[in-house]
Amino acid sequence: MKKTDTNSLTREMAKQTVRNDVVLNAAYIEGDWVTIEASDSIDEYALYDPNSGEVIATTRLCSAEHVESAVNAAATAYASWSQTSTNERAHYLNAIADTMTEQFDTLVGLSVLNNGKPIEEAKIDVSDAIACYRYYAQLIIKQETWAEVETNETGIRLLKTYAPVGVCALIVPWNFPMVTTAWKLAPALAAGCTVVLKPSEVTLLPELMLGNILSAIDLPKGVVNILPGAAAVGAGMTSHPLIDKVSFTGSNAVGEKVMSQAAKGIKDISLELGGKSAIIVCADADIEYACDLIIGGIFTNAGQICSATSRLIVHQDIADALFERLKTKTENLSIGDGFDTDTQMGPLVSEQQLNQVKKYFDIAITKKLECLTGGKVLDRAGYFVTPTIYHNVPVTSQLWTEEVFGPVLVSKTFAEDLDAIRLANDSKFALAATIVSADESAALKIALQIQAGHIWINEQQIVLPQAGWGGFKQSGIGRELGSDGLSAYQKSKHVLLTH
Repeated sequence: MKKTDTNSLTREMAKQTVRNDVVLNAAYIEGDWVTIEASDSIDEYALYDPNSGEVIATTRLCSAEHVESAVNAAATAYASWSQTSTNERAHYLNAIADTMTEQFDTLVGLSVLNNGKPIEEAKIDVSDAIACYRYYAQLIIKQETWAEVETNETGIRLLKTYAPVGVCALIVPWNFPMVTTAWKLAPALAAGCTVVLKPSEVTLLPELMLGNILSAIDLPKGVVNILPGAAAVGAGMTSHPLIDKVSFTGSNAVGEKVMSQAAKGIKDISLELGGKSAIIVCADADIEYACDLIIGGIFTNAGQICSATSRLIVHQDIADALFERLKTKTENLSIGDGFDTDTQMGPLVSEQQLNQVKKYFDIAITKKLECLTGGKVLDRAGYFVTPTIYHNVPVTSQLWTEEVFGPVLVSKTFAEDLDAIRLANDSKFALAATIVSADESAALKIALQIQAGHIWINEQQIVLPQAGWGGFKQSGIGRELGSDGLSAYQKSKHVLLTH
């Protein structure tokens, strides 16, 4: 797909890219596309257009044999890649970013086609991924090779340096193709690690373009290997004896399995898991702006975001006015085809996710929850549901406690700040939160008491590459992005010597 105005991108243009540029029925191993033969494949897998439910393409998925080849390739490449200079690694990271920039429209089109998200969101995703590669290219150059550690001892010196953790298994989800990959791959490469990457089989189309990009920039063979596969491939990666670190983003149920598999051999592990984040709207908040933040926090990407602020906690003094305005604005959202530039919320990513959200609609009906708006599957082709708000939801309700991963907002009111803080923290998850208040100092005071790894005050869910990302409790282990993200792929080494 040639560079064009992204506002004129069409589904047919994206399908043409699939036919001409996406390498299907293959794994990217040791710098080349390796054909997955029918006899080697676990399954033939259909890739769907969420807007219509139609099959875009079919491909074959990897098997255990491909895992073995990919891990061995990464292990072989590690000896030389881990010893490259930081300038060389930065060169390749910038080259990835440059090539993604050149292919910006192509990647946006594939994301809309395969994930279903509105085109404006897809453009943000690709831009964020590019920014992440550039950030780690800059960060690794700035890191000192040797740092002097101050001690109280005489006659000796203590030096500190960093070494790559080793061969890494990276497993990424379907909700942010290319973005979550960049969050893991960029710091891993910057640190000097080699990689076996398993993108989600649901959104392979934009992710597979990475193999073409790596070949185009002449990344040394074996440094990055890409395995389009299902759960069995992920399990083969996380339990492989040559894997030193596992980084997984996804559901808690799968995260527990990954942690168990990685325990064999005592692998380093990072887990970015679920969330049930709160948005607190204080009595002094501007109602119109608060509604915009609420809508952005739950209906972006059709609510398929781990950090979605899916629990609304609003001060009782402004609750009636806020809910009246929120209902109107929600019902006026434009729901439709991601290629339509007027679309504000697209479909869910798959039929499986549609059924997941419908399950919670059914629970709400059974439990007689108060539905302010929505709660329906749309009678049209594709995987569309209404943006939904439930009011006065009991804290014991499954809709209050469980991650729906769809455009479903539950709400309660509060009278005192301590009540809002208690409600926000009363969750097994602790990933993110938003606070809306005219008083910044009061909002910061609340933020210090909220259990969450990332908090926005009077702002949409902007995630900067400089900011560490991750949560507490069952939202995961470790951090991505920022200097913490680089540290996740390094081990410190200390050298003691005579003065």
